[in-house]
Amino acid sequence: MSSGVEAEIVLDMAVVLTLGMNRVLGHGAGIAGRGAEALAALAEGRAEARAAALAEVETRERALREVVARNARIEALAETRDRLGATEVSLPAELPPDERPVAELTEWCTSTDRLLDEAERRLSEHLAAEVTAQVFAVPAEALQADTARRPDPESGNDEDERAAVQRSLARIMARLLPDAADEEKRAVADAAQLLARIASADEAEGVLHEVRLRIQDANGRVQERREDERRRAAERDAAEQAEAERRYVLDSITAAFEDLGYEVEAGFETLTADDGTVTLTKGAWPDHSVRMRVDDAAHVRASMVRDRPAESEDDRRVDVEREREWCEAFEEARARLEAIGIRSDVSWRLDPGVRELPVSAGSRHTRTRAGQRERSRERPK
Repeated sequence: MSSGVEAEIVLDMAVVLTLGMNRVLGHGAGIAGRGAEALAALAEGRAEARAAALAEVETRERALREVVARNARIEALAETRDRLGATEVSLPAELPPDERPVAELTEWCTSTDRLLDEAERRLSEHLAAEVTAQVFAVPAEALQADTARRPDPESGNDEDERAAVQRSLARIMARLLPDAADEEKRAVADAAQLLARIASADEAEGVLHEVRLRIQDANGRVQERREDERRRAAERDAAEQAEAERRYVLDSITAAFEDLGYEVEAGFETLTADDGTVTLTKGAWPDHSVRMRVDDAAHVRASMVRDRPAESEDDRRVDVEREREWCEAFEEARARLEAIGIRSDVSWRLDPGVRELPVSAGSRHTRTRAGQRERSRERPK
């Protein structure tokens, strides 16, 4: 060990998955259930038990994420339905992500997918009927008729041709995704409006082709927006996961050193603001402390400092003793942290006595302790 150290932090997969699952369930960040079993099996070297527990955590975490995704789609379609005024279109109720059996969660997702696909189809038909009715000024229900026929230029019957064009337009319009933006719907409607003034079947086909092209363009934009929203949701989820991991690491480090008899000045709050540095002290250390910084739950740096300059050889002898004591505590803390899924790989170290300890900018005796917090948290098991 050393009096100065840098280490990379790697979280065990059981921790990562369980923190993600706890976020979805709305629980406080911590290790519980099968995640705890996986970590216990890791500590005890039981590979098969760990693999089984970890597989269960992975399956449940994935199922919960799928439920959240369906709930988001239900919300989006509900907004579209309200905007279109399509009160006749029913949507499934959202399912609260909870600890019900994974098989039940998966079955709900499968059945909900079918209901949501049907709801989206009906919303598209509602939009198609609305736009088509505006073009031809006919009741919307008349546009729900059979759409298999195409205009028959040889029929010579204007009414039949008009009805056939209406049905073709309704069928084509039904391809427009219901969450198309207003300007996209207007572009499609503007093209469709030309059908009210067509003079021949060829002209009608030309207009219908333009409508198809505008719908393709509108749907492409809708898909881009949906993909952008999925990307933003993934980024939000990744940021929330990173914060949960950071909190777990910082809280666990604080608890580990407190258990070893250290005071963590300013506590957790210091680690979430300013430069992210925390100070470790002990009652038996009147002149020494350890500055530790944890960056994004991935990198830790720590070094011992003096609160006043060394003035004698005896001071320097005490420095080396304190450094060795700190080194032993750091190794013990590393072992404790590894047992709860936080592995630290030392990338740089400085042995005790190699350099003169730096002097901290502020004395412990003048620093305020107002930042120290009362901790009433549940510590990692």
